[in-house]
Amino acid sequence: MPETVSPAVDFSGDADLISFLKAIPDGRYRHGVRYPQWYLLLVTVLVILSQCRSSRDLEAFAKRHRETLNQALGLNFKRWPTDATFLYLFNKAHLEQFGEVLQAWMISQIPGGATTLDQLVCDGKSLKGSGLIQSVSSASPAAAASPSPGAP
Repeated sequence: MPETVSPAVDFSGDADLISFLKAIPDGRYRHGVRYPQWYLLLVTVLVILSQCRSSRDLEAFAKRHRETLNQALGLNFKRWPTDATFLYLFNKAHLEQFGEVLQAWMISQIPGGATTLDQLVCDGKSLKGSGLIQSVSSASPAAAASPSPGAP
C-alpha cells in the first residue's frame, strides 16, 4: 500500500530543503522502490532550476550529476534514476503537497517569514507538466508563495 503518513518536520528557517521534501508522503508502493522520494523530488527541483523540461532531461541530469549528488548527500547509488522512474513518481506522488512544501521552504528562507510580503517571486520558474493543475499553488512555486493571489 502507498504510504500516507507524513513524518514530522521542523519547518523553521534552519531546516534544509531535503527535510521539507522528506515530509511529503510517498504515494508509491514499497515493492521495488530503489530511490527515496525526497531524492527524486530534489533532482526534480534542480532540473527545473536548470531549465530542463522533459522526463528525459530528468534522467540525463541525474546521470550527469550522479557522482556529485552521491558525494554531497552521502549516498551510494550505482545507477541513476531513469525517466520511467520519475514518471512513475509523478503519477503516484502527492504533487499538491509538493507545491505546498516547496512554498513553505521558500518562505522559511526569508528572515522573519513572509508576514510583510504581498508576493514572493521565484525567478519565474514553474512546475511544468506536473499533471495536477487543480490550483495555482500546485502549478507554480512563485504563485504558491504569494499569500494573496490577486496581488500585483
